[in-house]
Amino acid sequence: MHPAERPASGKLKRGLKARHLQFIALGGIIGSSYFLGNGYVIGSAGPAAVLSYLLGGAVILCVMLCLGELAVARPVSGSFITYAADFISPHWACGIGWAYWLTWVTFVPSEMVAGGIIMNYFFPDLPAAMFSVIFMAVITAINLLQVAIFGEMEFWLALCKISALVAFACGATMIVFGVVAGNYIGSSILLGEGGFFPNGILPVFLVMVIVLNNFQGSEIIGLAAAESKNPGKTIPKAIKNVVWRICAIFVLPLLLLVSILPWNEATVADSPFARAISHYGLHSLVSTINFVIVTAAISASNSGLYAGARALFGMAGAAMAPGRLSGCTEQGVPKAAIIFTIAFCWLFLLVYFVADYFSLSYLYENLLALSGFTGAMSWISISWCQLNFRKWYMARNNCTDGLLFRTPWHPWPAVIAIVVQVICILMMPFTEQLRIAFYLGLLLFILPMVLHRYLAGRARRDNAGTSRS
Repeated sequence: MHPAERPASGKLKRGLKARHLQFIALGGIIGSSYFLGNGYVIGSAGPAAVLSYLLGGAVILCVMLCLGELAVARPVSGSFITYAADFISPHWACGIGWAYWLTWVTFVPSEMVAGGIIMNYFFPDLPAAMFSVIFMAVITAINLLQVAIFGEMEFWLALCKISALVAFACGATMIVFGVVAGNYIGSSILLGEGGFFPNGILPVFLVMVIVLNNFQGSEIIGLAAAESKNPGKTIPKAIKNVVWRICAIFVLPLLLLVSILPWNEATVADSPFARAISHYGLHSLVSTINFVIVTAAISASNSGLYAGARALFGMAGAAMAPGRLSGCTEQGVPKAAIIFTIAFCWLFLLVYFVADYFSLSYLYENLLALSGFTGAMSWISISWCQLNFRKWYMARNNCTDGLLFRTPWHPWPAVIAIVVQVICILMMPFTEQLRIAFYLGLLLFILPMVLHRYLAGRARRDNAGTSRS
């Protein structure tokens, strides 16, 4: 039996609805980095940063279309990690899986740190670390609940920040047309200070690595497929909705942001959204923006912890992680994988506190930048798997009539996604802020592959020796 013919895991409970899937993915994407980190993107590319996000949205569309075909055909725990084992190699899947898991166990505590720092705005006399610990405890409890309860919590958390972005878009539109500030702005700021490409066209592509990093989390839909109700209907619907919502939520607010805030005033020191609001005297709304950033941090961490635990659960079931991590409670919660993942999240939270105490800011920045590398590797793997899956399926059936969801324009979405992301990864060593993350990510990707290959070879030798005796 080919691995692709294995039945889907029946351990996880299918308690997630279509709206849960959509908002879990959006929750993982829209983190505090979108509200705080876009200052670097805008400062580098100027108003043309909008094009970077449009290109990033095109890549996401390609990857999600590939993932949709795989997830509907085989809604299994482990998602793209399991697909990689079946259609590329178990060694590659092990490298992808552990690198992806490490992404989230470093990302989750970094969001908690960001949330704690923002809380200092409201409570300056209380330590930020206290709030970080409280937030971590909250998402720990949420992830140990039944998946339907988790999905409902994430739905409302994600809805809060999406509503805030919609409100910002409405407010910024009124500023552009002079309803708020009293003066019609139009395109004077968008095309002022050097025009749409103040630093040339090259920065549009150089910041793509950061932009793709901000999109990471969309693949969580695949990990949630094994816990979704009627995946043949909910997965395609969720993928289509997430793609256009990503464009609406990321691209449109950013276009309006660079239309009301001069690009050279955007910095990494604070949120460009809050700076834009203050620019027009709406200082009372800065508190609202900061509250939304805290909500974004909690929501993204909630989705990230979910993704890391489910990835680990899938690896355990495929003998790429300790087998004891593959167990589920009677409610269908992979408790062992969640607790293991949470333990490392708490460990990295301590690492961030130590780094902050010794002013090791570079440690924090490089650990966070790892997600850009591992996220791109995961998406490359998804696209590659779709190509190989389609070849395998056609060899057995001679047509695609049996597929409930087919990647349109095959094979171009997979090819485009792979080529663009490989280029982005190869650019990382030439970008000072991403160089260390590239080499560290490459090392953390290769080491599990080498270890898995060694252990698999030793197991084969042991089995051969046992059979001869």
